[in-house]
Amino acid sequence: MAKVTGQMTIQEVLQLNRNTAAVFLRYGMHCIGCHIGFNEKVEEAAAAHGVDLEKLLADLNQVVESE
Repeated sequence: MAKVTGQMTIQEVLQLNRNTAAVFLRYGMHCIGCHIGFNEKVEEAAAAHGVDLEKLLADLNQVVESE
């Protein structure tokens, strides 16, 4: 099972599990629909939105691991 890391792009995370989109949206990270943000690394997006990276990764991995 793949694990979400901060070095992955948003696109790569969404390809692992499309349900991760809800996590990004919950954090106010609407970059999942943005052409530029789609190829942004998770850690870059978290920093740009003032989101705690470790908490975001934990929530994303919970979704990925639950499927």
